[in-house]
Amino acid sequence: MFIKTLAPQDQLISQLVPIMAQASQILLEEYQSYCAGCEFNIQEKSDDSPVTQADLKINRFLLKHLAEITPDLPVLSEESDYSARAAWQRCWMLDPLDGTKEFIHERDEFTINLSLIEDSQTTFAIIAVPCEQVMYIGYTSQQPYKYSFSRQQWSQYQIEEHVAEAAIQIGLSHHSKNPKYKNFIEQILRYREVIRREAGSAYKFCMMLEGEIDIYPRFHPTSEWDTSSGQAFLESIGGGLMTLDGKPFQYNQRETVLNKGFIAFRDQDCKKIAYDALSHSGILD
Repeated sequence: MFIKTLAPQDQLISQLVPIMAQASQILLEEYQSYCAGCEFNIQEKSDDSPVTQADLKINRFLLKHLAEITPDLPVLSEESDYSARAAWQRCWMLDPLDGTKEFIHERDEFTINLSLIEDSQTTFAIIAVPCEQVMYIGYTSQQPYKYSFSRQQWSQYQIEEHVAEAAIQIGLSHHSKNPKYKNFIEQILRYREVIRREAGSAYKFCMMLEGEIDIYPRFHPTSEWDTSSGQAFLESIGGGLMTLDGKPFQYNQRETVLNKGFIAFRDQDCKKIAYDALSHSGILD
């Protein structure tokens, strides 16, 4: 849960909040224009995934402002050239529109993801949710903040004890048809009730911070900019995000930016339940 608090006295947060709030407002206006049926450019990238004028507009906006406040830090963005990334020990990681398919299908579960990578670890993260006019922000070493820029209200996460024997809330992408998800959930159903919660993109990580998802399994690929911020927030509240064999993701360390499957969990009890279900599901065979 989040409780009201004073604004954090931190220079980086103070610099980034107005930039991310403005980026969110621009993206919200793009979304409203698209939903209203206005002319809107959508293209396909080389991997057949869609990219819209909104992706590119937010990318240009954030690259410009990040260069102004941190001129020595490169940006590893989904929508920019990152071919030199092997030489980067520190960099920003950016997804200017996480949930492009949600956006195109007129679902408001899309986000802007920004994180700071230092020596393979995420040390600072932001997930902004334009349609809710909020952002989650903070350092991995502290409880995350939530800022409502429509109400100009700050709050900070407070850890709650997980209720024993409560139903397990499983986060899934919309229309998850892979039988692996069914097998995974069936194992949890052996001893706990399950509530399925479908949502798109990194919005599921926000739902985990709000106590609306306990376990988020992913058995198909994502990219590093999809998970970096979410993993940082979960680790900061006592949870985490790990590979199917139980190792935390590291960032900007591999030849590819593609991630394999993972399990995200709100706390250590959920981790135990998730990996027990995984071990009995046949998914790892």
